[in-house]
Amino acid sequence: MSLALARRALLAAPLAAPGLVRAQGAWKPARPVNMIVPFAAGSGTDTVSRLLASLLEADWGIQVVVENRPGANGAIAAVATARSAPDGQTVMITTNSPHGATPALMRRPTYDAVADFTALSRMGTYIFVLAVNDQVPVRTLAEFLALAKAQPGRLTCASGNTTGVVGAAMLNRLGGVEVTHVPYRSSPPAMTDVIAGRVSSMFADVAASRAFLAEGKLRPLGITSARRTPLFPEWPTLAESGLPGFELLSFMGAVGPARMPEEVVMAWNGAIRRVWERPETERRLGEFGIERVTSTPAEFGTFIREQIGFWGEQARAAGIEPE
Repeated sequence: MSLALARRALLAAPLAAPGLVRAQGAWKPARPVNMIVPFAAGSGTDTVSRLLASLLEADWGIQVVVENRPGANGAIAAVATARSAPDGQTVMITTNSPHGATPALMRRPTYDAVADFTALSRMGTYIFVLAVNDQVPVRTLAEFLALAKAQPGRLTCASGNTTGVVGAAMLNRLGGVEVTHVPYRSSPPAMTDVIAGRVSSMFADVAASRAFLAEGKLRPLGITSARRTPLFPEWPTLAESGLPGFELLSFMGAVGPARMPEEVVMAWNGAIRRVWERPETERRLGEFGIERVTSTPAEFGTFIREQIGFWGEQARAAGIEPE
């Protein structure tokens, strides 16, 4: 491109922005919006969903009702969303459970994670940490693995979502240990039992566990991402601490039922990005242990398809049989 053409393109770009904003803002909810959350109240996803709901209420002037539908690693909420009218009045705050791992963990999936939904926007990346309660006599992952090898089957690992399910299997496979997996319906009761000492450990999302980590009731051993996070730079990764190759990316985003009209999709995407890309929102998400991310609907749709493949590979490599 010539310098003159480049200059003209640059000058024209701001002129296109108002039209884009009007197109995204042409649709607004006509009545209270139903926001389905696949996990229980008190979970990290619930916490962030309620933040988004409050921001959208202020932006739209319309009530946003958060409806928790926990169970089956997000499948119950996914089915309810897929069966909703595609009019923009019902959306789901999804994660890598219903739109990543759950399809690979179900022998007979009750929904199609791609065909039954409309991607609206990616929203963030969860920071997950392998944590133990304060009664477990270890402070590092190396000490945890040594204790697990000395006492096969004695240590336990709770899960309330698919990150916990797949994480526990990867822990055993990559660490060469036998830690007993204890599944729960959702993260809050799992965390309660870990803190009480009834279960040794869990893969906890920082959004729900940060207060307990700060108080010392939970002790972090390492995070599940491939690289350290700037939110908690002092926490090592599990990969660098004794589990080479360990990586689990936990994400969240918004989806609606299939066949949502384009103007509704763009209105939702525009509203989410409008409130999510504020500096104050980024700060609040950081306090929850969530790295903010936004995207176009098409980008999030591509990302979901990639994540379904990734989590399927991780589940198979971990030896998890579909149920």
